[in-house]
Formats: sequence, structure tokens, C-alpha cells
Amino acid sequence: MSSERFRNALKGVPQATPPIWMMRQAGRYHRHYQELRKKHSFVDLCRVPELAAEAARGPVADFDFDLAILFSDLLFPLEALGLALTYEDSGPKLEPKLDASQLSKFRRLEDAIPRLEFQREAMRLTRAALPADKSLIGFVGGPWTLFVYAVEGSHQGSLRKSKADPALYRAFADRMVPVLIENIRLQLDGGAEVVMILDTAAGEPSPDWFRRELLGDLLPLAKAFPSRVGYYSKGSQPAHLRDPRLAETPFAGMGVDWRWDMTEAFGMFGSRGFVQGNFDPTLLFLSPDAFADALKRWLEPLAALTPAERRGWVCGLGHGLLPATPEENVRTFVRIVREMFH
Repeated sequence: MSSERFRNALKGVPQATPPIWMMRQAGRYHRHYQELRKKHSFVDLCRVPELAAEAARGPVADFDFDLAILFSDLLFPLEALGLALTYEDSGPKLEPKLDASQLSKFRRLEDAIPRLEFQREAMRLTRAALPADKSLIGFVGGPWTLFVYAVEGSHQGSLRKSKADPALYRAFADRMVPVLIENIRLQLDGGAEVVMILDTAAGEPSPDWFRRELLGDLLPLAKAFPSRVGYYSKGSQPAHLRDPRLAETPFAGMGVDWRWDMTEAFGMFGSRGFVQGNFDPTLLFLSPDAFADALKRWLEPLAALTPAERRGWVCGLGHGLLPATPEENVRTFVRIVREMFH
């Protein structure tokens, strides 16, 4: 029960048509999600497995994406460890802000993991709700991104407080990495084919700092589940990810944002798993005709490559769908990609 296109991307089998999925494809831009939110809170959509399954199913049914992704939130492991998590109109709120005293109060691993079990059941019900020819993936946040949220309250801005306390990060990561390993395990047990590490703050540190301080916390996640864990970092540059340890670690694939040239990404990662990306999500706000032109211009150099040269490609956005994105342009995206690559 999975998408043949996604299976081929995972195995590096050359194919004409890439699979398509987009981060936040079940989100505020979509009428299906909006109707669910009229009746249920965001937390209930995440925590009630039947609702999470319906939220994930909707965009696959509507736009014919090749993949569904678990409907959840990357901050729940922080809540499982003991931080208070609420969701307001302005976004998530964690209390209190992380410091050494809060870290000492974190729950033990065996007490934290049961608080994430709802994701396993949500994954199982999502798989049951999807057509047999669609794939299902999960996700967790990267240790650094979760640290930034816990310290700063968001991943926006200079991240001064996060960067100023490397000792606190190290103590946090030592606690968080085992939680993430078990979080990934329960999602895989529930039916995920791959679990993505979504590291939205990982591009903010310098490449040297990323490779020296952060990369070592990502490698155990992939090594625990060979070829079942993918990695995406927003804002990263080739220098962040040009490290021999990445080449030696069995990641399922890599995702890049719109700042990357896809041909460079294929060259760096295409021989070892999927390569996800990377149209600029803000361009979906163009008028329909202008959007179609921009999309075709982006696709033309990729269409000039042979299937072998772009093997592993998972087509989508450089980051997630933004609120108020026109549904018409999402539908057009899927149609044009499949017309140009068939």
C-alpha cells in the first residue's frame, strides 16, 4: 500500500513523473481543513486520531497528491517532556521558557513517550483512510529547531538566546534525541513509510557551527532506522550539508528549500535517496496565468534532465503551503507537473 512513484524515488529508480507532496498540505488554505476547524480545535485535530486521519486525507483526495503526511505538530515532544503547550491565534505558546532549571524537571523517557502514543493511532487510521496507491509519511522536529522554540518561543529573528547558550543546547539535545528516536519508532509502527525530520531553524547557524554542533544529533535518528528517515532544513546552504558523515549515514533522502538550485541538490544527494523540493511557495499567490508561467519556467531546466539525472526527485515546494494560498494554483501545480513529466 504505497505510491509507486514514491517507492521509485526512495530506491533511486529513474522515472518520468515525480511524486508530489507539499508541507502543510493539510492547512489553513484548504476548505476541507477550514470546515474541520469550524467544528474542532487545532489540538483536537492533532490529538484525536480519527480527526487527524480525516485532516490528512482531505488534501490527498482533493488535489491527488501522491503522499499524505501525519497531521500533527512538531512541538508535542516538548509537551511530552513537561513544557506547557497551548495554541493561540498568533501561534503556539510554550511555558515556561527553557532554562537549566526547567531542563532538570523534564520527564524521563519512559514517562514522556506514552504521551505521544496518539500519533501511532493517528498514523494507523490515516493509512486505513487512504487509497492503496498513496503513500504516508510522518515527521518530527529537529533537536535544534525544538530547542529554539523552547528557548525563544518561535524560530524567527536572530535566535540570540539560543545561540548564546551552547551548553544548554547540548544538555537539551542529550535528552531530546532519545525521545525523537522513540517518536519516530511509534510513527513507523503506525504505518509511516518514512519519517521526515523538519528542521526549520537549522539554516540560521553558520555552516561550521551546524556541522560541528548540530549535525551529530541528527545522525543517530537516521542510523536508528536506516533508509526510513528523511531530512529537511529550511535556510540551509550546500555548505551546511556538505559533510562526509551525511554521505555515510543512511538517510532516506534530503529536502531543500527554494534557495537551492535543484540540479545542485541532485548532484549532492541524488545518488543516495530522494531529493525533495523546491518551488517558492510565495509564488502560488501570483495570478493564475502568471503562476502557471512561473511554474513552467522553474520546471523547464528540470525537464531538460534525463530521468536518471533527476532520479529520486520528490516534487513540491521549498517550504510549506502558506495560509490563504489559492486552491486553484495548488491544483494547477499538480496538473502542470504531471503534464510536463509523463
